[in-house]
Amino acid sequence: MENLLKKGFAARRGLQKNLLPFGLSLLVGVVSLQIPFTHILGTGSNFTLFDFIAPTFAALWGMTIGLTSVLAVNLINFVLHGSFSIVPIIRLFPVLFAAWYFGRRSKASPIIGLVCMVLFIAHPIGRQAWYYSLYWLIPLFTTLLGRKNVFLSALGATFTQHAVGGVAFLYAFGFTAGYWKSLIPVVAAERLLLGVGITVSYVAIQAVARGFAAQSAKAGIKLSKKVFALVGEKS
Repeated sequence: MENLLKKGFAARRGLQKNLLPFGLSLLVGVVSLQIPFTHILGTGSNFTLFDFIAPTFAALWGMTIGLTSVLAVNLINFVLHGSFSIVPIIRLFPVLFAAWYFGRRSKASPIIGLVCMVLFIAHPIGRQAWYYSLYWLIPLFTTLLGRKNVFLSALGATFTQHAVGGVAFLYAFGFTAGYWKSLIPVVAAERLLLGVGITVSYVAIQAVARGFAAQSAKAGIKLSKKVFALVGEKS
């Protein structure tokens, strides 16, 4: 009985510890998802401020809370807007992989981009614009150069997102080889801006997190060590 009570109290403390970061992520995520950033060519959808912020969640709060909150924000948005068309559903997954890359400091992280390259070139249309997929080597390079640099991690994350989204749109809509070729200069500017945005969002949210870190003992909140590891500081 005593052991059962201890487990029950431990589970309750664990739930309380996770509720605040999860709730904060939901609030920030749902609001930022309503703020458009730029139009996605060939679709009726837009990138939003959420694309800057979402990848930081896994690094700040850990993989479980981070990925769950990203998924929950998208599901809430689906319900709010009644948007269950193919484009919003496809866009759900790339940002999850971006959060996974940014929050996971592993040599295995670039494998997503490499798999996407193979899938892109395997498609008849993608094969005609194969060099478009060379962008997806960037997560490999940023991993090899070191993940302690926030901007390099952000670039790796946004190009991982781009790889998953690119393959999904290719197989869902096809478009033409000319379409993919025309996107090459656009992608360079777009992803550089997204990389900067993710970096700024991460530093800003981290500053806010540090603001209430002093109260973590009272609230039972323990910030992920990855918050400090990615910027080369000690927790």
